[in-house]
Formats: sequence, C-alpha cells, structure tokens
Amino acid sequence: MHIESGTPAPLFQAADLFGSTVDLAAYRSTPVLLSFFRNAACAVCNLRVHHLITHYPDYRSAGLQVVAIFESPRESMLQYVGKQDAPFPLIADPNADLYSLYGLESSEAKIAATMAVPATQQVIAEAAAQGFHLTEEAGSNFLRMPADFFIGPDGIVIQAHYANYVWDHMPFATIDELLGVAVSG
Repeated sequence: MHIESGTPAPLFQAADLFGSTVDLAAYRSTPVLLSFFRNAACAVCNLRVHHLITHYPDYRSAGLQVVAIFESPRESMLQYVGKQDAPFPLIADPNADLYSLYGLESSEAKIAATMAVPATQQVIAEAAAQGFHLTEEAGSNFLRMPADFFIGPDGIVIQAHYANYVWDHMPFATIDELLGVAVSG
C-alpha cells in the first residue's frame, strides 16, 4: 500500500549509521526529505547520495532535513555509502521494516524496464565517473525500488515519489519547488 500525498507520514524511530536515534516525530516543525535507497553498494544510489550531499548546504540553510534509508546491514553501509560522510542521517534497515511501513515495492518488471531505458547506461557511466561502480551486495534485495517522500513541517506527506526505475528519485527541481512551498506555506 503506497503512502499518498496529503496523509500523515508514518512515524518511526531507528538508529542511524553511528547509533544515534532518528525519531521522525522530532522533525516536526521542519520539512523533511525521506529518501529510500536500494542498498549501500548500489552505484546509482551512491550517486544520488553524492548529489544530495552537494545540495545539502542549500537545503539545510532553507530548513530542509534529509534522512536516507538503505535496505542494507550497517557493515555494508560503512563499507560503501558511509564512505561519503553524509551530513544527514543514514539508516540501515536490513529487514526492510521501514520499507514495509512506507509501502516500497520490489519489482522484477521495473528492474527489467530499467535496463531497457537508454538513460540507464548514462546514469551508470555518471556513477562510475564519480567512483561508484556496479557492485553486488551479498544478500541484498536486487529487486527493491527506491522512493522519496517530501514531508511538511506538520508531518503531512506533501509529495510521495515511487520509482519506476532504479535511478528514479524525486527530481531536485521538484524538491526545490516543494521546499519553497513548505517554508512559505
């Protein structure tokens, strides 16, 4: 069951990569971008985290919090995505509890569709150019699809974005637009 725009974001508490508690309820009064990724070794996921890190100073100064969740154990996260030293919380969710809470899907059809899209090779090449190479994470859910949720200061999901391809995340232009609405509204 997908989370719909206009509904309350499901609350959770989880430990981040370094053991600090992330409590979604504690983010009330500020907008939050909640991003779900496939796994810590995913090259295109790491590319997206790299882009989030690049945008984060502007987002943070505008009041946006970012929380990133990976369906990976902590050890894999430290080995892969943790090397990027993200300035926002990274959460290991190897049992996919938060993925279930937010209605994320696993889809063989969407994985196949990803490989058929010409832009996929361009995204893979961009990831490789940034040092993120296609690497298989042992035991990971290869069929997992990512998603992003822009949550308003009142805890209501302003926009939910469920991926059609493994590199499909909420566009940065959309995040910018939503941030303007959340801050001024």
